[in-house]
Amino acid sequence: MGDLSKNFSRSEFKCSCGCGYDDVSLELVSVLQKLREVFNAPVTINSACRCKGWNKEVGGAEKSQHLLGTAADIVVSDVPPALIYQYLDRSYPESYGIGKYKSFTHIDVRQRRGRWG
Repeated sequence: MGDLSKNFSRSEFKCSCGCGYDDVSLELVSVLQKLREVFNAPVTINSACRCKGWNKEVGGAEKSQHLLGTAADIVVSDVPPALIYQYLDRSYPESYGIGKYKSFTHIDVRQRRGRWG
């Protein structure tokens, strides 16, 4: 199905402004693929790669991991964001940025630990 992994294609990670930026981290793709397999449910990517202009437009942080292609805001079909957050936090206790929001979960593959929400 996908060109990056079994279930993900590069087009899912493209910047939403239409600029074509899609230089996504393969480490991020791997984390998302594992998440899909563990929950046996589709993972929808709401936002991943962002160019500087689009990041500013959507109110992203000035040094957002989305700018580096190392972050994704996701929804796992029929799984509450809080449960996804808990799973990711337990699976990667010493690294990655994981944020819990009402309608989605943020994951980025920074090397240091970051948690919010």
